[in-house]
Amino acid sequence: MNRRFILNILGKIMLIEAGLMLLPMLVAAIYREKHVYFAFGIPIAMLAVLGALFVSVKVYSRTIFARDGYVMVAAAWIVLSFFGALPFTFSNQIPHLVDSFFETVSGFTTTGASILTNVEALSKSMLFWRSFTHWIGGMGVLVFMLAIIPLTNGSGSLQLVRAESTGPDVGKLVPKTTQSARILYMIYGALTVIEFVLLIAGKMPVFDAVCVTFGTAGTGGFGVLNSSVASYGVFCQIVITVFMLLFGVNFSIFYLILCGRVKDALKSEELRVYLAVYFAAALIITINIRNMYESFSQSALAGFFQTSSIMTTTGFSTVDFDAWPELSRYVLLLIMCIGSCAGSTGGGIKISRLCILVKSAQKEIRCLLHPRSVNVVRFEKRRISDKIVNTTHVYLILYVLIIGVSVFIVSFDNFDFTTTFSGVLATFNNIGPGLGKVGPTANYSGFSNLSKLVFSLDMLLGRLEIFPIIMLFNPALLKNYRIRKTKISVTD
Repeated sequence: MNRRFILNILGKIMLIEAGLMLLPMLVAAIYREKHVYFAFGIPIAMLAVLGALFVSVKVYSRTIFARDGYVMVAAAWIVLSFFGALPFTFSNQIPHLVDSFFETVSGFTTTGASILTNVEALSKSMLFWRSFTHWIGGMGVLVFMLAIIPLTNGSGSLQLVRAESTGPDVGKLVPKTTQSARILYMIYGALTVIEFVLLIAGKMPVFDAVCVTFGTAGTGGFGVLNSSVASYGVFCQIVITVFMLLFGVNFSIFYLILCGRVKDALKSEELRVYLAVYFAAALIITINIRNMYESFSQSALAGFFQTSSIMTTTGFSTVDFDAWPELSRYVLLLIMCIGSCAGSTGGGIKISRLCILVKSAQKEIRCLLHPRSVNVVRFEKRRISDKIVNTTHVYLILYVLIIGVSVFIVSFDNFDFTTTFSGVLATFNNIGPGLGKVGPTANYSGFSNLSKLVFSLDMLLGRLEIFPIIMLFNPALLKNYRIRKTKISVTD
């Protein structure tokens, strides 16, 4: 394992985080919150010093192994989350480091789960930093770095993107990975600006519009009000509903549209399944909760908003959906697991991965019926390799095992099963609110430190899709990092 090169990249990440923390410092200056200067100043200084030291490490070789990409990504997210938590602790607005770490991991992983009982008690700069972590983590930290700093070239850059991006298979929009990263962030930024303008047009306060837009773009769900987004007007709620759905779409679809290939974009199998599941779930919920509202339009607004929020794993809420009928609650739990599209800012298992699993099952059934027939798995009109199919199966197995182990550990806190199970599902699928005592009107403050650490690990596992974290803590990798594997040559 090329440890020097990994340290060098971690150093660059630290320097970038130090630079990003200057933005909430600016917010603090605008709102005259001098008491938080120290809270941001110390972490910035720590990141700058450590980052400079790591960057100064002499790199003898820029040849990396395939596993190095996973280690880089996992280490980067843990480092970012730890230092990102320090301003909350130093300002004493979230005094305990475990709570601060939980909140920050929830931000960077775009989960939106919170331990705060009174969000509005935070200063403006802390609210901004809390929501800004959503936007940073939405498209990926290393993807963000690749968009501004060419860390590596060729297949090395692609390896980093694959280790961090969501979905069973990650490709490039254009031949150069760095250029692909820049295109992704251009699309990401453009959608962010459009939503912000529309929310301002809907008479949402500027500060609120900035933070809500960050939460929507990253499909994170941190709000600046205790009521989440329920206090805003119908127009703003509709805008948020639409943009949550848009940010849950594979960004390659937007690229096709920008290239004028609208027909190709609309023919996307993943997009069609994604929209079909969304509208089916929203309609079922709307009809199921009709009697709870004065008009059909009110039930439709609540149903379509919450379906968009949960399916895209954003986590905003306009109503207490935990009070809905059992059918609606079950549908919400189901789409929690399904999630959004691969290559989006959303979480969950992903539509593409589920499609591959279903088609793989169909293939095996056909083979049982017709042993001599030749069957392949096809998705988006192309053959899916056996490697991707096998990796998808392994992902599902690990997905179930991690949920089982997490539920077992969190159960020691003696909460009811609905609270414990939905809490694990909500954090592992990067949603935020669950059911019961972690519902949309509650939070995770009542859990023990051990459970909060388990939830934090689940959020990281869910956002990085399991494999990078497992690679980082793989005993075989830690004991013997010189095992021969396929190399990826990287040039300056």
